[in-house]
Amino acid sequence: MARPINVTGLPYRAKIYINNQVLLPASLVRTLGIEGTKYVDVVIKYGDNVIELRGVQLLRTRHTVSRQFTIPREVREEYGIRPLDEVEILEVKPRSAREVIREFRLA
Repeated sequence: MARPINVTGLPYRAKIYINNQVLLPASLVRTLGIEGTKYVDVVIKYGDNVIELRGVQLLRTRHTVSRQFTIPREVREEYGIRPLDEVEILEVKPRSAREVIREFRLA
């Protein structure tokens, strides 16, 4: 069984998995109060670049509070982000599904 990752707040440094996902550990999810949230806006720092990801879907497994999100391909290609690189998560803000759908319809 894996050892729990104890994170008490932001910023938080995370390694990008091979599938281009980033883990938000259960302790951080609880601290931010986003257990029931499906979409978020995330601000990450990669190198000297601060990148805002809007309307990112949080992925979950059945029996854990931790969440993961995928860094979009366009962002990875633009900034040269690769699996096993590290990013710093600076901010996570919850969004409603309705806001995300409205934003993508207008785009």
